[in-house]
Amino acid sequence: MALIATENTFTMWVSIRNFLMQSKVVLWAYVLVTIVASLHLYIISKHVAIAPPYTDYNNYVIFKLSFFHLLDGKNLYIHHLTEQWDLYKYSPTFALAMGVLAKIPDYIAMPAWNLLNALALYAAVRKLPFTTRNQTLMLWFILLELLTSLQNTQSNGLMAALMIGTYNSLQSGKAWKAALWVALAAFIKIYAVIVVCLFIFYPDKLKFIGWGIVWAVLLAVLPLVVISPQMLVWQYNNWVVMMGQDEAMSYGMSVLGWLHTWFGLNGGKGVVTAVGIVLFFVPFARIKMYKNEVFRLLMLAFMLIWVIIFNHKAESPTYILVLTGVGIWYFARPRTAIHQALMAFVFVVSCMTPTDLFPHDFRHNFLEVYFIKAVPAIVLWVVIFVEVMTLKSGETERRAIG
Repeated sequence: MALIATENTFTMWVSIRNFLMQSKVVLWAYVLVTIVASLHLYIISKHVAIAPPYTDYNNYVIFKLSFFHLLDGKNLYIHHLTEQWDLYKYSPTFALAMGVLAKIPDYIAMPAWNLLNALALYAAVRKLPFTTRNQTLMLWFILLELLTSLQNTQSNGLMAALMIGTYNSLQSGKAWKAALWVALAAFIKIYAVIVVCLFIFYPDKLKFIGWGIVWAVLLAVLPLVVISPQMLVWQYNNWVVMMGQDEAMSYGMSVLGWLHTWFGLNGGKGVVTAVGIVLFFVPFARIKMYKNEVFRLLMLAFMLIWVIIFNHKAESPTYILVLTGVGIWYFARPRTAIHQALMAFVFVVSCMTPTDLFPHDFRHNFLEVYFIKAVPAIVLWVVIFVEVMTLKSGETERRAIG
């Protein structure tokens, strides 16, 4: 009887696993998780204990109102505390783009915005050079972290998608599309422009640069359809001023934040940033590895993590980029016991610790204070750095996609 029960249990788990590995199941999971999380956020925001008109989806409110501020000739980059809390930090072009959703009721538009983020990331992962099974495993791995970003109605899922999309387009020889993804990413969050460095690994460099200039100019002047040239220049100047002031005010859930909370580092931002930039460019010295797909995939993972751990404004919802980078790293090489242990370390510490599985006081007084979530990201980035510097040319693309 015990043997039969064991066999039935095993059969049940196999059935569950096979069900979860179906592509349509994962896709519907992304859609349902996004819609449920968005509607829940909309409903509870009607009962938040903060002064109106603030809501729990304030980031989306900021994005939406930026369109109206642009039309009204208001400075996009100052506090509008009668309407929202926190600053708008994206480009004037992004503010214009939000006009698509701005006049639609929040209970429709906000879930639509979150769906754009979730499904863009889903589509980007599906185009990575991994087996369908590995793509599916990666999508399940990053879903919990994506939920954190969606619950904050941020653009981080879209950012990860655009950065991966740049890689996918370069792989398929579509320089014009890769340049478009880079330009779009940069006009949302300027730091994402770092993914432009991927073009070094591919042919058609001049074509990529040419298209990059075309897209950058077109996106930069796009707001002219609703405002004057003088007003657009003024908004760009305001953006630069705001970013300069914003940079000086925080450490973020980053290497800087880790050094500050663990070791009491109160200065040295410039030094840490400079060291990070130098280390970022060191792997590019391995010119002979440029044609190796494993190397290129590891560099994509390297960039996705780097752009967060060396970001002075990094916060928990931005870590979907880190988890996406970790997933790419994990499936880009043969998986050893060490790789599996590191993967588990990242998932438990970075994904699980912000959840209610850990007591509120422990999270608030220890995990958040000491930026524990950042530790696995820093460790994995160092591991990837070592791997890209020691990868042998014999490790071919076949091992990356198997």
